[in-house]
Amino acid sequence: MSDPGANPRPAVPRTLGADADAAYVRFDNVQKSYDGVTLVVKSLNLDIAKGEFLTMLGPSGSGKTTCLMMLAGFEPATHGEIFLNGRPINNVAPHKRGIGMVFQNYALFPHMSVEENLLFPLEVRRMPRDEARRRVGKALEMVELPGFGGRRPAQLSGGQQQRVAVARALVFEPDLVLMDEPLGALDKQLREQMQYEIKHIHESLGVTVVYVTHDQSEALTMSDRIAVFDDGVIQQLSTPDELYERPQNSFVAHFIGENNTLHGTVADIRNGECRVAIDGCGEEVSALAVNVERVNGRTTLSLRPERVEIAPPGTDGFNTLEGRVEELIYLGDHIRTRLTVAGHDDFIVKVPNTHAHRRLKIGEAATIAWLTEDCRALDPIAS
Repeated sequence: MSDPGANPRPAVPRTLGADADAAYVRFDNVQKSYDGVTLVVKSLNLDIAKGEFLTMLGPSGSGKTTCLMMLAGFEPATHGEIFLNGRPINNVAPHKRGIGMVFQNYALFPHMSVEENLLFPLEVRRMPRDEARRRVGKALEMVELPGFGGRRPAQLSGGQQQRVAVARALVFEPDLVLMDEPLGALDKQLREQMQYEIKHIHESLGVTVVYVTHDQSEALTMSDRIAVFDDGVIQQLSTPDELYERPQNSFVAHFIGENNTLHGTVADIRNGECRVAIDGCGEEVSALAVNVERVNGRTTLSLRPERVEIAPPGTDGFNTLEGRVEELIYLGDHIRTRLTVAGHDDFIVKVPNTHAHRRLKIGEAATIAWLTEDCRALDPIAS
């Protein structure tokens, strides 16, 4: 049991933005409990730079949305302090924080026109009417909806309604915008289009964005940095390429992108690499020793499908294992090849669709090969 009123563990080392002294948003040892017993967010230390697009990514119940709601002021922190531009805001009412919000369900007023929806946050701030209308026009131009001011939300498509929701969050020109699963209700094509549109708006305005999603491809597409949450803790905070290429633990490796795993026992560790005896086949392979504790300890190897080859010519310098082809799926630019390797039938290789690569057949034996630098030895998970 955790006591949310105390500090039950040492503070997690602060995760810094581009300039720690200039952090625009800061979570300082923040905790959250809803029942007074279980911590939903555990000792969060996080700095977000001004102008940054930071995504909080994780499965349901990981704590990411709770963090966003605490920053917005809709949920109080149980412990710790949240700062905005150097000012503590724990006791500041949501409407006085000057933060724009975009929700998944749009939250537009159905009885108001688009223009009236956008005017509302400006009228609350007692902005002169002429200036308010100028800003509404500017916001509609920004989301490519000029001339839509007189329509009601029910007369708009889902994508248009989401554009209006984004415009309403930006119309009073906040320095910080929070987005909670804003594209979750859209179909795949429109969702991908809106990802680029929101990213382009962020780049053109320089506004700070904190974005919550469970969609890892969305996070990779849009973010400057991604905080991967699980069990109320940031598992890794990195740029998209760093997160994908160099996961620090097995949870991140599995949650971000497609990932192959091999399970085994560490036979040797030296110079940042390790030898691992693979379960189910008795072979040893080399990997980067990223998150292993000791010789004879258990580990799970992480391999991205695109970093594995099928019997490349001349395998010097490669690790190799034998496998059997179970399934071939044609995907245009590559053939998604599923094999049984080391007793498991879920090993994936993305074979490029080129003349240089021979077409395999189901049931055929095949040798898989990869470079040591592309294989990461991480914390063990159940095989």
